[in-house]
Amino acid sequence: MHGSAAAHGSGQSGTHPGSVPPGADLLDGLLAGTPDDEHPVTHVHRLAVRESRTLPWPEWVDPGLRRRLEEAGVREPWRHQVEAARLAHDGTSVVVATGTASGKSLAYQLPALTRLAEDPRACVLYLAPTKALARDQLASVAVLADPSVRPAAYDGDTPAEERDWVRRHSRWIVTNPDMLHRSVLPAHQRWSSTLRRLAYVVVDECHAYRGVFGSHVGHVLRRLRRICRRYGADPVFVLASATVAEPAAAATRLVGTPVVAVTDDGSPRPGATFALWEPPLTERTGEHGAPLRRSAAADAAGLLADLVERGARTLAFVRSRRSAESVAEQARRLLAERGRDDLARRVDSYRGGYLPEERRELERSLSAGELLGVATTNALELGIDIAGLDAVVLAGYPGTLASLWQQAGRAGRAQRESLVVFVARDDPLDHYLAHHPRAVFGRPVEATVTDPANPYVLGPQLCCAAAELPLTPEDLPDFGGAVAAARLDELVAAGALRRRPAGWYWAGRGRPDVDIRGSGGEPVAIIEGATGRLLGTVDGGAAHATVHTGALYVHRGQTFVVDELDLDDACAVVHAEAPEWTTVARDVTDLGVVATDRTRRLGTVTAHTGVVDVTNQVVAYQRRRAGTGEVLAEFPLDLPPRQLRTRAVWLTLDARAVARADVDDLALPGSLHAAEHAAIGILPLLATCDRWDLGGLSTALHPDTGTATVFVYDGHPGGAGFAERGFAALRRWLTATRATVASCECESGCPSCVQSPKCGNGNEPLDKAGAVRVLDVVLDELAAAEAAGEDGTDGGTDTAAPDEDLAPDEDLAADERPHGPVAGPVAARPVDDIVF
Repeated sequence: MHGSAAAHGSGQSGTHPGSVPPGADLLDGLLAGTPDDEHPVTHVHRLAVRESRTLPWPEWVDPGLRRRLEEAGVREPWRHQVEAARLAHDGTSVVVATGTASGKSLAYQLPALTRLAEDPRACVLYLAPTKALARDQLASVAVLADPSVRPAAYDGDTPAEERDWVRRHSRWIVTNPDMLHRSVLPAHQRWSSTLRRLAYVVVDECHAYRGVFGSHVGHVLRRLRRICRRYGADPVFVLASATVAEPAAAATRLVGTPVVAVTDDGSPRPGATFALWEPPLTERTGEHGAPLRRSAAADAAGLLADLVERGARTLAFVRSRRSAESVAEQARRLLAERGRDDLARRVDSYRGGYLPEERRELERSLSAGELLGVATTNALELGIDIAGLDAVVLAGYPGTLASLWQQAGRAGRAQRESLVVFVARDDPLDHYLAHHPRAVFGRPVEATVTDPANPYVLGPQLCCAAAELPLTPEDLPDFGGAVAAARLDELVAAGALRRRPAGWYWAGRGRPDVDIRGSGGEPVAIIEGATGRLLGTVDGGAAHATVHTGALYVHRGQTFVVDELDLDDACAVVHAEAPEWTTVARDVTDLGVVATDRTRRLGTVTAHTGVVDVTNQVVAYQRRRAGTGEVLAEFPLDLPPRQLRTRAVWLTLDARAVARADVDDLALPGSLHAAEHAAIGILPLLATCDRWDLGGLSTALHPDTGTATVFVYDGHPGGAGFAERGFAALRRWLTATRATVASCECESGCPSCVQSPKCGNGNEPLDKAGAVRVLDVVLDELAAAEAAGEDGTDGGTDTAAPDEDLAPDEDLAADERPHGPVAGPVAARPVDDIVF
């Protein structure tokens, strides 16, 4: 065994069935007896075995630490562990970006624990995005550290009486960005003893910090560096990440100081069988009679039950907390129906929201092999050591390739060939991936998208920094230089800050109240009317669409109907009810162009990116029959409109382009609408986002452009970088969009291609065939402009050629490339809409 003991465990548990077949045989067993016309597997990929590459122990490693590692079975470290540890030991901030189970922990444990052994006053701060990962790493460090280190957790689960002890005595403090932002930095005087002795800051699973949240975390880390300088410290940052594109640039952008990347993975990897699985179409129909597939959750539950029955230790990753409960319950029911109550008791669910002691017990039972099957949200995606898993089922695309590979990597940790099954949801992106395996196996993972210059992030973070210590001109380069200076002037004019000769001072009372999760507005409390019991909360930005009067609200498997949404008191009053219907909000959207930053002229088509104002209002809701989606009734709502200034990418088609697409005035709105839906569904393939992070609008004649236009915008105040990513990768994005729509086996549109689950217009009108023709014209113009070398970009300062930061379209087969050569404010919930 090589690498960190914490990263690899101690081999298979004694309860692991020794007769479990390898991954390929497991898959054959799952498919035995399946009729050819119902065969769900679209592709099988074999992941090759990778041999390990080791290096001798560095001479500078503390002898006691080396002895404890060798006693745990780590004979020699892997190459990437030594390279990253050497850089960190020499004072260079480093990111180690290697695969799951590659022992990234040892890369920071070696230099950090050695420093703590050499300097009895030195401290380490460890940051993790999830509590489960933090507690797992705490247990690992406790085994390896000298007793004087006293590693301890400082998070929301830490009792108040223990927090002072941690602050005064621990030299390895395990926490998260939220606690750093809300508790440590605002009270830095109380933490001064720790901060002045801080030698290393570990940022684990740093690829999790993306979008608006990642932008906030970037500023939190800048504030930490600034406070440390105030106390005379200059800690080295060590970041660990799943394999991501441009790790050095992403880590540098996150931390605000130069970071060197180590990416050559020296760890061994067992072989694996990776199957792409798409549930077949059924006879059931949904909105407007569109055919529906068997649900990914149902197939995942069946796979989980089948694998458990074969003795295979399995994780099934799902997209929501409710699905985790549902998939586990379905699997247990299937096993019980087969007379396997003994196995049904060894299936459970895991998700956020459980009590800390419940989570710890589930983690222990899974690691020990007492549980054979667990349905989980992404709460078990990051870092937790689970040795000896045989299979992983992914019920739906997790949002990024980085997450997909992270979840897939949970299996095979005991050097056994494993099975991974990706079950596609009824969704354009899932459908595309199920039929385009090279988009999964033949391309690099995404670059992490963050935008620290987002004014809706930068402004509140500058207020936080000024409240901690007055800001000086010398501080501004860390926070964006001229951009930060301009934002400070606006904050002074608004009365949030005061300008003095010594710098900028916080002018408010108390501390700035900034939510780094970027939820958008005050949370709305969900209260049971009969008892006054607080059931939970929803983000303010989502409240209009999810807890309006009459909405169906689900809490821990129990359903409630909203009696009243009180916006003034930020609460929704509910009563328990289990109706045979669900609710879907209906909204209207207006979008105005504020500024155009960049333009690409493509003949009769033009692409733009810039700033837009979005006005959204929830105006009604539908009751739909549970299971079928049949609309039973629609009820009006009287809710105020919500405003969002954000960033967008948009395409304009002049009259010649519309004529070439052969869509008449009647078909044009539905063609643009269908293309918009599909484009929103596919953009997460190229940007680290979810379709719920995006909104869109399409219109046959937009007043600001004077022509047919399709908009896709970021659903976050100020933008999150997703629209710009679509603009930069326009050809790849729209090629994949066109392939998804054209290859879908439905006749006139379904959830796998052009229908959207969040469409404000009830998915009408939609013209699938017209969308393909519109996309053909856009892609033809793109190809012609690139071939002629006339694809100019106007505006802005970015002179990079379009798409040059992405690999060529080698992941698309020739018949899929028919278009020429390969050359403060409150956030509205992201919606997509159509304007006539």
